[in-house]
Formats: sequence, C-alpha cells, structure tokens
Amino acid sequence: MDGRRRVLRAAAALAAAAAMRSALAQDGRTSSVQAAARDWLTITDRGDGGATWDAAGKQFKIAITRERWSESMAAVRKPFGAMTQRSVLSTTFPKSIPGASDGDYSMVLFRTSFANRVDSRETVTLEREPDGAWRVVGYVIQ
Repeated sequence: MDGRRRVLRAAAALAAAAAMRSALAQDGRTSSVQAAARDWLTITDRGDGGATWDAAGKQFKIAITRERWSESMAAVRKPFGAMTQRSVLSTTFPKSIPGASDGDYSMVLFRTSFANRVDSRETVTLEREPDGAWRVVGYVIQ
C-alpha cells in the first residue's frame, strides 16, 4: 500500500506541474509578452540599433542614449553572426527587477542559435507601460 501511495503522490505532483504549465501557457500576458519580445528581437536581428531603441520602453531610453545603444548593440551582436533559430525557454512575471522600482515586468528567456555561436541565451526584460503595451527595458545575450 505504501508503494501505491508514493505512485499516487508522484502522479498527483506531475498532474499539478502540468496544470501550472498549462495555466501559464494560457495566460494572456504570456503570449503578448513573448510576441513583444520577438518583435523587438526581429529588429535586433536586422542590426538596426536605432529602431530597437525607438521601440524600447521609457526606462531603457533613460538608461542609455540612442547612439550609445546602437554602438553597443552592434559591437556585441556582430560577432554572433546571423540568427538561425530561437525558441522560448521560459517566461516569468517578477514584480521587481534590479535597479528599478516595483512594477509589472516580464522576463523572457530564449535559447538562440547564431551562425557563429550555436547555443546562446537571450534574456529580454519587458515592462507594461501606462498605455498597457509591453516594451523592452533590458536585454542580455550570453
């Protein structure tokens, strides 16, 4: 009987985990945040630093000038080469991020392959701004 209970507990835990993943996948925020992150990354993939800055959120624009961002983005992204594949690994919704006040944030982690680097990670941090739109406020590539 003890073995049966362990199996049932394990099955219940798996079912709960699957339900949580399903709920997150069905969360309207998840799909809209991922779409906003992908749209911004599409501009990044074209190498258009100015356009990525223009599309970014207020906190991003306060943190770095358009010119400096364009220079930095080109210097960091160019060695990676062209993007060949990108998939979402996770999407979270923290209420705070380092260096910023509490707010409505999301962090989307991607596994990305580039021509010159097969297994990279990109983290796109977004904030829901007062107009309701999700805009990028941070980007890290490793």
